[in-house]
Amino acid sequence: MDFMRRLQSESPILFLVVLFVGIFLAFQLLIFVAELVLGPFGLPGWAPLALVLVGLVVVARRQNQR
Repeated sequence: MDFMRRLQSESPILFLVVLFVGIFLAFQLLIFVAELVLGPFGLPGWAPLALVLVGLVVVARRQNQR
């Protein structure tokens, strides 16, 4: 955590690039796992994306209530 804080203060552009790439890769991993779980059910192609987005909304609402 100290590394990220130091990177943010010393090189904010690099910090934003690392943050963007990390979020992008995590989202792609979530989509891949959702596709693996929902694949055998024969659902439409947008179902994994919908599942991931609903999950993110649920997490955000729970954190907002605290």
